[in-house]
Amino acid sequence: MLDVPHELVEHVSWLIYARRCERGTRWRKLGCFHQALLALVHLRKNETLPQLAAGFGIFTATAWRYVDETLEVLASWAPGLQEALVGLGEGDFVIPIDRIAADEPYYSQKHRKHGMNVQVVVRPDGTPLWFSRATPGRTHDLTAARAHGIVQACLTRQILVLADRAYQGAGATFRTPYYHHSEQPEHYQQFNRDHARLRAPGERAFAQLKTWRLLRRARCSTRRIGTAVQAVHTLLTCTYSG
Repeated sequence: MLDVPHELVEHVSWLIYARRCERGTRWRKLGCFHQALLALVHLRKNETLPQLAAGFGIFTATAWRYVDETLEVLASWAPGLQEALVGLGEGDFVIPIDRIAADEPYYSQKHRKHGMNVQVVVRPDGTPLWFSRATPGRTHDLTAARAHGIVQACLTRQILVLADRAYQGAGATFRTPYYHHSEQPEHYQQFNRDHARLRAPGERAFAQLKTWRLLRRARCSTRRIGTAVQAVHTLLTCTYSG
C-alpha cells in the first residue's frame, strides 16, 4: 500500500503528461499514472529498482529511466530561494535546519555517520519554504548557508532567522542560543527557552521529509540525491497547499 493521496498521484501524472507532450513522446510501456505511481513508491518506500521493475512488469533499465525522468520533472517545479522568500519581509521570521539526508557517501563529525547536508528554510509553523541542493555531510552548517545564499538573502530582505548554535556569526538578522546558558543570568536562560519553543515547530518539516524513505538511506549518486530532495519538496508543497 502507498500511503499518499490519490490526488497527489494524479497531480504528478499530469506533470509527466505535460513533459511527454513537450517532448513529443508517442507510446510507453507504462502510462503517466503508473509512471507517477512507480516514482512515488520509489521515493516513499525506498524499494530497489529491480523490485519496482518486477512489480510493474518492466525492465530494470526502464524503471530507472521512468524514475529519473519523474524526479527531474518534480525537481523543476521546486522554487528557488528568492522565490521562496517572496512575501516575507521585516517582522517575519524563518527557521533554517540541517539534516543528513542520506547514509552515503560523506562522513559528518556532527552526526557521526556518512551522509549529505541539506539546508532547509521553513516557516514558524513548520511549512517548508525551500530545500537546498545536497552537499557533503562534513560541510559546516554556516558554510553551507553562506554558499547557498541563505545568509545574504535574509539579510537583504531583513528577515529574522531563528537558528541553532552552528549559525553563530552569520549576521545581524540571525538569532542563535547562548552558550552555557545555565551559567548566565535569568534573562539569558529565558531567551534560550523562548528561542527553542519558537524553533520547535520547524522540526515538522523534517518529520514530513523522513516519511519519504529514500532520503533515510539513499542508494544513489550524490547528484541524484539533490534531485530527489527537490522532488520531495515539490510533493510536500502539493501536500501543504492541498
